[in-house]
Amino acid sequence: MNDGFQFFDIILFAMIAVFLILRLRSVLGRRDGHEGNFSDFINRLSQNNKDKEGTAGNDNIFHLDKQDDEDFKPAAATIEEEEQSPLLAGLRAIAAADSDFDPDEFISGARIAFEYILGAYASGDSKALKPLLSSEVFANFEKSIRDREEAKQTMEETLVGIRKADLVEAEMEGAIAQITVKFVSDQVHALSDEEGTVVEGDPNKIVSVTDFWTFAHDTRSRDPNWSLTATRSLD
Repeated sequence: MNDGFQFFDIILFAMIAVFLILRLRSVLGRRDGHEGNFSDFINRLSQNNKDKEGTAGNDNIFHLDKQDDEDFKPAAATIEEEEQSPLLAGLRAIAAADSDFDPDEFISGARIAFEYILGAYASGDSKALKPLLSSEVFANFEKSIRDREEAKQTMEETLVGIRKADLVEAEMEGAIAQITVKFVSDQVHALSDEEGTVVEGDPNKIVSVTDFWTFAHDTRSRDPNWSLTATRSLD
């Protein structure tokens, strides 16, 4: 009887793992037909910024009123920059090249990817990382994981929460769409040696970390997935 329950648990966890992988690999750039029109979203952002400049000043951040949020629900994708900026021009170019592109779906997928990739890197799971990273980024991550294993070090990387995830750059290079997201998150980071002595970070301290991750997608491809092509952090 117990063996039967254990077998059922294994099947259940396997199904959950497959679902999470498929969700992560498909959500970046996906739309479901209920998100509204991208050009209308951009126009509303631009008009809102104009309307608010007279009363609140120009802080280089587009604000959304309640009606905008109900129509398009882009609250996760705060767009920093002014009207006619390179960012908005880049988003327009991406939307023109890829009719399925939706910024709200993109930022939602980027947040999932951020958490998943951090966890896989900390645990040394190269197999999970490979489908989500460009070859260059994967090579760097894999080398770091290998070096850590050779030194018999253990990494603890806990993502407490993502405070902000903002689109900061967008452009087309030929048929390749590229978007950079600024993540501000709370994390616990610690690196321990073979004896368990902490050699970097603090397992009992939550720190604020600012990362810039760039994702790319070939708009000619039928594959809707985006890959992580560059990362950098503010020290």
